[in-house]
Amino acid sequence: MRALRATVCATLFSLAGAAWGHNFHAGITDITFNEKTGSTEVVHTYMAHDVEALLMNAYQRQFDLTQPEDQDILRRYVEKQFWLQGTDKARLPLRWVGMTIDAQSVMIYQEAEKTPLAKTAAIHDAVLIDFLVDQVNTVNFSEAGKVRTFTFDSKTADQPVR
Repeated sequence: MRALRATVCATLFSLAGAAWGHNFHAGITDITFNEKTGSTEVVHTYMAHDVEALLMNAYQRQFDLTQPEDQDILRRYVEKQFWLQGTDKARLPLRWVGMTIDAQSVMIYQEAEKTPLAKTAAIHDAVLIDFLVDQVNTVNFSEAGKVRTFTFDSKTADQPVR
């Protein structure tokens, strides 16, 4: 009986920990230059639960991000909320490469084809910030062997890199 009680208590504590475990909302984006292709690569990582909640709230239906039509909805949203601004003040064209999904995260891949990092003047990152007021997005900008980190939140959606 004592072992059963201990098992039940341990289970309840672990469930409580899981419920408390998602008290923050964060995304991470890595921006790097691929010397082989000559392209700037962008990799976003978001918590799967946050992406699902965003889509469910916006469209009032369940989404299956393994389906191309549902991926397309997420693609349009990300393209509206994230961009790189060029030194000429125009948005750099980001091509949607694809995405991977697991139970914990959604990873999104984009690239600015044949575009060096030096052409990036600023970053706009408002992904999930319009939906989750406490969302914080971190962007790691890797250039010439150095990584600079930028933080985006409800007060800061645009930041210069130069």
